[in-house]
Amino acid sequence: MTTEMQGTPRTYDVRTYGCQMNVHDSERISGLMEDAGYVRAADADAADVVVFNTCAVRENADNRLYGNLGHLRPTKVKNPGMQIAVGGCLAQKDKGDIVKKAPWVDVVFGTHNIGSLPAMLERARHNEEAQVEILESLEVFPSTLPTKRESTYAGWVSISVGCNNTCTFCIVPSLRGKEKDRRPGDILAEVRALVAEGVSEVTLLGQNVNSYGVEFGDRLAFGKLLRACGEVAGLERVRFTSPHPKDFTDDVIAAMAETPNVCHSLHMPLQSGSDRVLKAMRRSYRQEKYLGIIEKVRAAMPDAAITTDIIVGFPGETDEDFEQTLEVVRQARFSSAFTFQYSKRPGTPAATMEEQIPKKVVQERYERLIALLEEITWAENKKLVGEKVEVLVAVGEGRKDERTGRMSGRARDGRLVHFDTGSLRPRPGDIVETVITYAAPHHLNADGAPLSHRRTRAGDAFEAGITPKLKGVSLGLPTIGVPAPLPPAAEGCAL
Repeated sequence: MTTEMQGTPRTYDVRTYGCQMNVHDSERISGLMEDAGYVRAADADAADVVVFNTCAVRENADNRLYGNLGHLRPTKVKNPGMQIAVGGCLAQKDKGDIVKKAPWVDVVFGTHNIGSLPAMLERARHNEEAQVEILESLEVFPSTLPTKRESTYAGWVSISVGCNNTCTFCIVPSLRGKEKDRRPGDILAEVRALVAEGVSEVTLLGQNVNSYGVEFGDRLAFGKLLRACGEVAGLERVRFTSPHPKDFTDDVIAAMAETPNVCHSLHMPLQSGSDRVLKAMRRSYRQEKYLGIIEKVRAAMPDAAITTDIIVGFPGETDEDFEQTLEVVRQARFSSAFTFQYSKRPGTPAATMEEQIPKKVVQERYERLIALLEEITWAENKKLVGEKVEVLVAVGEGRKDERTGRMSGRARDGRLVHFDTGSLRPRPGDIVETVITYAAPHHLNADGAPLSHRRTRAGDAFEAGITPKLKGVSLGLPTIGVPAPLPPAAEGCAL
């Protein structure tokens, strides 16, 4: 007997793969499902509706999805009332092929029509056949949709969707579309709404955040937006991801340095340190410009923690090219890096390039890169031993916390800190000040008693089991024209 026949709400589970954009999209999917009367399944394996929010960036994305769909098939056979939906970038790419390969899937929806999911599920049940709907352009700006946030203390806020770049290794622009920007006032309205719910940290999100403003003709819009976030009372931390070196301007550095709640953490994708490879990637900057940005950031914010993305083994990469990447790593002194072995993505120019690098060579280079990064990140972390840090207590960051008696969170610069709670009982969302006693390549430990503990509204919400759920900020797509002036910037320096 189905839950509907029993008169109880149908349950759902969302399974997310990929980038921060997908994580935030899954919050919207959850919001939509709950607005439609579904409740989150206490047992994910027994959910009435399972939604896969997929990624298409890595080569094994397809295998992972179809493997997971295969594992669900016996469950679907036992429970014909169960529904399976597939969305995200892989759905946008594969379209109707998904139901051909996995005919037990009920719904396939794309990156541009997340809001259609509840109606498509209902149609699939009524018509007793799979529903596939893939739009080639944005239906509504995603932030008009209801959102069930996963965190009481930290929230994603999209400032744009899509990307106008043409990197030869990347399939995202063809799946997410051209860049669409939100108006500054709409973004700030969502930020204020989150803060009103107790959120203390916001991450501004876009495929290329610092090209924000391209649609309404203001190339300085992102720096202005950062400064405006500094005027939001109760907002303690502002982060953003991901910028692109070609669009990163001095006014953004100034805004970071001069706006107290903007964190001194910067994710600046490198991809390669070789000018020749960067050209083949269609990355419109070169090693000198990249290192120049890092130098300016460090001059304005000596304490800045800079992270990056690096691809090893791009087609045609020589030993000399790879050595150039290692040299940039030595000079930039990243606090951490997301590293990838190049993999072909069908539909990208790089997939058909000659001189694909043998796996053995790529693996050897990758191991050398990891060894260098470990050496540098460890050395940089050791500099913080004895320093006082402010930690926003988090949940799920420390896998060994229960065994070690510690809790975990992020310092203002984004570094992961495992700390002894002493006699205190901080909640996720609270703020703790403590002193670093030990450094490892990927985390810091603070094993002395905390210096202070500040209880927050976000901690209260976590204790009460309440996460922010916004009904959707009524935004619409941006119109053409220069936006109204933003509030003046706050003076002072950030931590």
